[in-house]
Amino acid sequence: MAAIKLLPELLINQIAAGEVVERPASALKEILENSIDASATRIDIQLLQGGIKQMRITDNGTGIAKDELIPALTRHSTSKISSLDDLHKITSLGFRGEALASISAISNLVLTSQTDTQNHAWQVQVNCGSITQPRPAALSRGTVVEAHDFFANIPARRKFLKTETTEYTHCEDVLKRMALVRPDVEFTLEHNGKLRHQYPITDISQRIKAVLGEDFMQSVASINEQAADIRLQGVVALPAYSRASRDTQYFFVNHRFIRDRLIAHAIREAYRDVLHLDRYPAFVLFLEMNPSEVDVNVHPAKSEIKFRDPRALHQFIFHAVQKSLARPSKEMHPELVTNAGSESMPHCPNRPPKKFGVEQPTELYQSLFDIDDAYLNTSAVADTGVQANRRSDVLIADSALTENVPDFPPLGFALGQLHGVYILAQNNNGLVVVDMHAAHERILYEKLKAAMDSQSWSMQALLIPVTFHADRGDVVFAEENLALFEQIGFELAILSPTTLAVRSVPAILQQADIVKLTLDILREIREYGSDRVLTAGRNEILATMSCHTAIRANRTLTIAEMNALLREMEATDRADQCNHGRPTWYEINMAGLDKLFMRGK
Repeated sequence: MAAIKLLPELLINQIAAGEVVERPASALKEILENSIDASATRIDIQLLQGGIKQMRITDNGTGIAKDELIPALTRHSTSKISSLDDLHKITSLGFRGEALASISAISNLVLTSQTDTQNHAWQVQVNCGSITQPRPAALSRGTVVEAHDFFANIPARRKFLKTETTEYTHCEDVLKRMALVRPDVEFTLEHNGKLRHQYPITDISQRIKAVLGEDFMQSVASINEQAADIRLQGVVALPAYSRASRDTQYFFVNHRFIRDRLIAHAIREAYRDVLHLDRYPAFVLFLEMNPSEVDVNVHPAKSEIKFRDPRALHQFIFHAVQKSLARPSKEMHPELVTNAGSESMPHCPNRPPKKFGVEQPTELYQSLFDIDDAYLNTSAVADTGVQANRRSDVLIADSALTENVPDFPPLGFALGQLHGVYILAQNNNGLVVVDMHAAHERILYEKLKAAMDSQSWSMQALLIPVTFHADRGDVVFAEENLALFEQIGFELAILSPTTLAVRSVPAILQQADIVKLTLDILREIREYGSDRVLTAGRNEILATMSCHTAIRANRTLTIAEMNALLREMEATDRADQCNHGRPTWYEINMAGLDKLFMRGK
């Protein structure tokens, strides 16, 4: 066995560097953090071959004094902290004192800097671990860090670097993160002599738009929530903007970009009801909290942190994101409305204004949308001065519905029905197409959730109990869970070892196929287990219930029913997506229609 001995200093630094600098992008991150900590307001980045050949970062920060240049290149030398107490309340991005030492251990580095108190700049170089003495250099206020030939002296590490394009993309991602969190700093990025990005100083909204694009900003809901000393701000993309990967997920804690499973889970859960299958949400969120409640000294790369009270933080983030996504369409899409809203519909958000003609209510209209007779009786319609269409099989709205009307509700008023699947409506912007089953499914789902949360099921006793055959296993399982069925609004009875009877159901579900619905709920309970069905499997069961009850394709609706559905959508949380995350409506504005028909050309 070989004798134990102290490793050479250069080898120690190279080993340590592997934890901090995995690729050029890692070095770029560390240098940018140092520039920000030095109060820089402009940072210029120049890369050659994806940063592998050369990386040059110039800032206008406070600079490094001559006698501090060599210590700055020594491991665990830092101006950010000086005691254990400081480590428990870190406010700077850097604090470990490893960045420059690690970078110089795996590349040839040149460090040039000037402070306000110096007559000129000073420069030191590091080649294969050997540091030169400071010498005069030409530079205005600030610091320049140049790193050449990454891992040239460590071939085993260099072979793990990817292509120039891949390494550049990682560097670009680092810039985007820093640009998002610091709109008060100007950034430029050159690659192989070409300017790729330039972000001037601006506000956070314009910076997000510059980094992630206008399409993203047009598809987001804002968040600004505070509880005690915790504050969450930023934007979350609506589910229709969901991504195939996590490439548009930016979360910052006290201005530090982090990846954390707890936070990722909280956000994913908030999107659970509205995100389709394996799609990923997009967001830019900034969490501010007391530094003493966060431990950032978990990993050398500083992208992982620990929280003092993770459970409370999880709930705070979950509810903040869920609340933002739950806003009705008229709030999440204010561009769809000019003066429509409470002033144009003061009597009830679920009813069309009285100045529009509507048809007489049908059973579906009254039972599902709860519009009272007084509003829709003959005299009320007559008062509008509009001769409404009385035939339920005629699906084209009277022209008087849309003439001389300055404003519409967000989703407009129904014009007709297409192939028994879509509702066509007109709003201020143009044409709105609604998937009636998906929309009704979401409405029922939200009502069922609210009823379960408040334990206020409205039970409907069936005039004739629904009796049906079931296999012995289902009957036994149903008998074991009669109380659970009662909790979700069903009254079941066991008539024989192979016969079940349903005597009562939630009133909102009385139009459903009771037999199929009951059997499907049984399967859901068996899958999740009776002890978890009202927690983990709760929403899945309610989604099943709403799906069975929602309006089916090829169901002919009257204009009144269509308008009632539109008003319900506007008053329902998360109405822009069905329970499976698919969109419930789509708008084609007049400009889009004009383009389709080449008007004006």
